[in-house]
Amino acid sequence: MKTGILATALALGLGVGPVLAQDYPTGPITLLQGFAPGGSADTIARLVADPLSKRLGVPVVVEGKPGSGGNLASAAVAQAKPDGYTIGLVTGGHAVSKGLYNSLPFDVVNDFTMISTVVEYNFVLAVLADNPAQTLGDLLAEAGKSAGELSFGSAGVGTTHHLTGALLNSMADVEITHIAYRGEGAAITGLLGGEIPLIIASPVTLEPQIKAGKIRALAVTSDQRWSGLPDVPTVAEAGVAGFNVSTWAGLLAPKDLPQPVLERLTTEVHAVLADPAVRSAIEAAVGGVVTPSTSEEMRARIEAESERWIGVIAEAGIERQ
Repeated sequence: MKTGILATALALGLGVGPVLAQDYPTGPITLLQGFAPGGSADTIARLVADPLSKRLGVPVVVEGKPGSGGNLASAAVAQAKPDGYTIGLVTGGHAVSKGLYNSLPFDVVNDFTMISTVVEYNFVLAVLADNPAQTLGDLLAEAGKSAGELSFGSAGVGTTHHLTGALLNSMADVEITHIAYRGEGAAITGLLGGEIPLIIASPVTLEPQIKAGKIRALAVTSDQRWSGLPDVPTVAEAGVAGFNVSTWAGLLAPKDLPQPVLERLTTEVHAVLADPAVRSAIEAAVGGVVTPSTSEEMRARIEAESERWIGVIAEAGIERQ
């Protein structure tokens, strides 16, 4: 009798995977993102959610949970049931968190099942149009004359923008003081108002002011020029050899997500990102390039970037929070 019960239980257990693969999803999916409405993360999440909903045949509802640099939303995903009905969109700041925060309610790698990266984009280093520095080399030469007197503005302490500036200081052997703002919009206002001589911000945010002739772009932070500003060199081309920083957004779920559910989500997300209209909309929204990946590739990226930023934070003496 016990043998029969055990055999039945094993058979049912072994049948869980195929049932999930066949039946998932049967109800709404919540897509959490951790930043303010209308920002890059929120915009990307919504551009993915609608076509993903159509492909899966159930609502995919974007829910904002802003706070702690996206960590509130990440914590909610980590603590959710691993059934595929709660997923999250995170940005490059997710990898930064391990080095920036003294205590996190989750491990940035091991408490998640990565689904796929969505898009990658770089930053732009820019000054006011009337700044005497015509090139990044000019600006770095000026910074080298007086340690700490020049400053750069970013979207906030511990953002990838901030750490990009810290890495520039290290690799160019200069000391440009960081000024934190509450978001890119406030930093741009600070630049235009003369509070800071240099800003590090996303290209799509700066592009209107650059094209209006109010701001001059000195360099882009990735290892390739940005198609929206093809005449602007990379930081490496401008003289800081080996410099390469880009940020990204990607989708993840709680750890222990069943493999059949992961495969279904990955397949449908990749199909969404292959749609030319969706791809164009996402790339235009952030000034980036759509970059789907496997779960393993996204995991490896977060692991590598976490270690990189831990080193940058320590070297720059950035206070852990």
